[in-house]
Amino acid sequence: MLSNEPKGVKNLMEKALTQSITLANGVKIPQLGLGVFLVKEENELIQAVMTAVLDGYRHVDTAMIYGNEQYVGEALKGLEIPREEIFITSKVWNYDHGYEETKAAFQASIDRLGVDYLDLYLIHWASPHYIETWKAMEELYNEGKIKAIGVSNFQIHHLEDLMAHSTITPMINQIETHPEFPQNELHDFMKKHGIVHEAWGPLGQGKNDLLNNPVLVKLGEKYNKTAAQIILRWHLERGVVVIPKSVTPHRIRENAAIFDFSLTKEDMAEIATLNTGTRYAKDPDDEAFLLESSIRPN
Repeated sequence: MLSNEPKGVKNLMEKALTQSITLANGVKIPQLGLGVFLVKEENELIQAVMTAVLDGYRHVDTAMIYGNEQYVGEALKGLEIPREEIFITSKVWNYDHGYEETKAAFQASIDRLGVDYLDLYLIHWASPHYIETWKAMEELYNEGKIKAIGVSNFQIHHLEDLMAHSTITPMINQIETHPEFPQNELHDFMKKHGIVHEAWGPLGQGKNDLLNNPVLVKLGEKYNKTAAQIILRWHLERGVVVIPKSVTPHRIRENAAIFDFSLTKEDMAEIATLNTGTRYAKDPDDEAFLLESSIRPN
């Protein structure tokens, strides 16, 4: 337990960041979560999760391929917060696609996390056999082992294909999104079909100079906020779930300090001018990547 933080469950509940978005099935997902992408060092990961939860976060996003599900579970267990108070997301990786393979992958994930259900389970990428994967997830959902199911890195054509071959429409699509790549067309498509937009890489993953952009710096000065806080607030204003990654305590706390102000329509219009259509991560239509990553390593 962190020595200088409130330890009681009562105090933790009083600090909880409760703003949420309701998914199509009525499940509420906290709009702000902690991303733990590729944080593999045990103590660093446990410290980050504990700091976030102690500071009010109630949503942690992980994945099998991140190699840290066990550490997320250890951190949450150490805090002794009731399971139902924490929203946990994980994802099935590409080489685990398929009906039986997905069932096994899901069980392995909840075993590593030390839980008996997930709040949200996602197909990580639209690699081969995602239809069979989805059918397994539908069954797990109907059995009550997953509270909500969705996808990640799906394009419009992937969503259309999946919806044409399923009984349950994905409740969420987690995609690269930031002011330079707002995903407007996909955002509108998802909104039309009741699919919640969740942003990963919400600050541009540090692969650009976005945090020094004059528009964001100026807005930060206007609201006495950082450029990063302006960006995260922009996501909230769009109705997007956001999962910024950080292992630094002051950044984790800074990322949560976005609920005490709002952006105007004029502010949002200014930020819209930053759209360059620049994707910094993998292209979801990169067939070579999707095929290669679907082959289980020896």
